[in-house]
Amino acid sequence: MSQILIIEDDESIASLVRDYLEINGFSVIVAHDGKEGLKVINERSIDLLILDLTLPGIDGFEICKEIRPFYDIPIIIISAKEGEYDKVRALGLGATDYLVKPFNPGELIARVKAQLSNYARLKANINGSIKTKEVSIRDLKVLPDAKIVYLNGKEVKVTAKEFEILLLLIQHPNQVFSKEQILQHVWGYDTFSDPNTIPVHIKKLREKLEKYSPGDEYIQTKWGLGYRLIT
Repeated sequence: MSQILIIEDDESIASLVRDYLEINGFSVIVAHDGKEGLKVINERSIDLLILDLTLPGIDGFEICKEIRPFYDIPIIIISAKEGEYDKVRALGLGATDYLVKPFNPGELIARVKAQLSNYARLKANINGSIKTKEVSIRDLKVLPDAKIVYLNGKEVKVTAKEFEILLLLIQHPNQVFSKEQILQHVWGYDTFSDPNTIPVHIKKLREKLEKYSPGDEYIQTKWGLGYRLIT
């Protein structure tokens, strides 16, 4: 079941869109401001984003700019802004579709299905073209270019940061990385992030791997030193 995130501060519109999506078999998460929406994107596996442009705090343009370097999911803009400048700007920042309010909910559902179908075909084409470009240990496979993880033949949905952490570990099997080293490799040397966020990401990664391979340990903690992926 595809999981869709709606970032919309108008609760009546968000509720209407959520109801139509759920009737059509989608799993839906709703966020009412940009900060909350970005938190969901970084912590959950999202297949498509429905995004308003005029949001309190972080607006829709900034959200597109923030997430596009790390996520290739479809982004459908729903906005009262109908000027060509706003449409061009949103699409230029990575949005894949634009729908002006007020809109027909049926049309939105059709666009959602079309975007998800196109996205699935794109991922399938990428997977088919880079089958040899993978890093694997036991039943765990990571495709660096496609940014996809497989365990026991099933795709494991991970966030962008979780993927980068796992890729770092699997490319250096049995090597221990401290929290600070992981932070530098994944977030960059100029980051202001807290190294104590690393255990949170590791915990979520373990939970996701455990789901597809119960009882098998892949990421090991070396107390006082850091983490490693064991062969």
